[in-house]
Amino acid sequence: MRVAHDAILALDVGTTSAKALVVSLSSGDVLARAAVPVSLVLTGPGWVEQDPGELVNATLSAATQALRSAEDVRVAGVGLTNQRESVAMWDRRSGEPLGPVISWQDSRAAPSLTGWSHEARDDVKRITGLTLDAMYSAPKMRWLLDEYDARTRDVVVGTVDSWIVRVLTGTTAIEAGNASRTLLLSLSTGDWDAGLLDAFDVPRSVLPDVRASDAGFGVTGTGMPVPAGVPVAAALADSHAALFAYGDAGIAKATYGTGTSVMVRLPRLESPNPGMDTTVAWWRERPTYAQEGNVLATGQAIDWVASLIEPGSSRPGGVVVSEAAATVDDSGGVTLVPAFTGLGAPHWDRSAVAVMSGMTSQTTPAHLARAALECVAHQVADLVDAQGRDGHEGVDVLHVDGGVSSSDLLVAVQADLLGRPVVRSTESGLSALGVARLAAEVLGYPAPSLRTDPPVEPRMDDAQRLLLRDRWRAEVHRARFVASGEGVST
Repeated sequence: MRVAHDAILALDVGTTSAKALVVSLSSGDVLARAAVPVSLVLTGPGWVEQDPGELVNATLSAATQALRSAEDVRVAGVGLTNQRESVAMWDRRSGEPLGPVISWQDSRAAPSLTGWSHEARDDVKRITGLTLDAMYSAPKMRWLLDEYDARTRDVVVGTVDSWIVRVLTGTTAIEAGNASRTLLLSLSTGDWDAGLLDAFDVPRSVLPDVRASDAGFGVTGTGMPVPAGVPVAAALADSHAALFAYGDAGIAKATYGTGTSVMVRLPRLESPNPGMDTTVAWWRERPTYAQEGNVLATGQAIDWVASLIEPGSSRPGGVVVSEAAATVDDSGGVTLVPAFTGLGAPHWDRSAVAVMSGMTSQTTPAHLARAALECVAHQVADLVDAQGRDGHEGVDVLHVDGGVSSSDLLVAVQADLLGRPVVRSTESGLSALGVARLAAEVLGYPAPSLRTDPPVEPRMDDAQRLLLRDRWRAEVHRARFVASGEGVST
């Protein structure tokens, strides 16, 4: 008779897919994996929504497929990781969703923030560590509460982790790192800030309770892919989980997804560099903080260019773009600034517009593809540069993960434009592996090991790198040029 392997089921509820890993608690190996795509619905300029039911169904389907592929497995615990600032609302008693999930990419609430004074913005940054921007959750929460006249109803509004936890276990709770992405959490206390709740008109009564990342989030109910009673042992926001997978302090990493997060663990709570934010990375016995910059469009930019190169193709955008880009040595002078909904860190300029420049009669689809890869690497380089300013320790080596990191050419371009080595995780689903690591520790097992590829060293000479970086900065300035004809500082 075969003995079942104890394993962690790690669920990653992302922007474009829900993924599941089955990770052995004895060897740390990934025994099985599955991914199910989820839809993004564009309902207007800057309006990006998802179906909360589809997120649930995709998550459960990915879990079912992964467990079917894993032989002789007993799930000892579940770990959950997720897209961060996206917001769902549901009926507290029935659990039925009310309205769509408002995506982190959604900028519909940006006009509501334009009237905030400099002093109020400074207060937000001081309390939460975050730049006041429509990417974060509080403006989306306010919009949902207003749109559905929900303040007098018994509802819960929360980030995606809290929504999936409600479905899995019936528990109403939000993980501290996710809560820190809402513009409502005090970094110093780890609880909702009364002044900010008032400022955003979000009643405390509609918010989930904040829990430590390893505090447990209930046990699975009936009808789940795992038996009833399995603990949801840990939860982490996706970029935070990828950082946790590395284990050691001081690691700087970029997680390439629809957008990209560049994050560095901090030894203590401290003020971030201009254009960067501070966040709770995870909360165990005490909080661990990180400095972070968020790029709004990286994988999205690659998919957009792929749709131009191969309209209607079913192949992944990263494959289409990487194959085309590999046929040329450079972008032929083409630069893409993918400010589809403005620019995130370090510029935080929602008025910026997308720009593609430098095209001639000799420009080919391959040059556009190369420009798409370069725009990802340039935006990450901007954040790495910002990380090393104002007395903060610079980044010597950048670790990368996420779906787009599977492109060897992108990793090489990233190393060239950074002028630093780049190390890639062999596990593209590093967020799921990171939360599996935390769940294993909670259950008293050794953490799964992290494997990486050899470092990719930069090959571009300094003069060429500076030329390309200067051209990129000039095109970012162009993207931020205002209609009155007056430029804005970068």
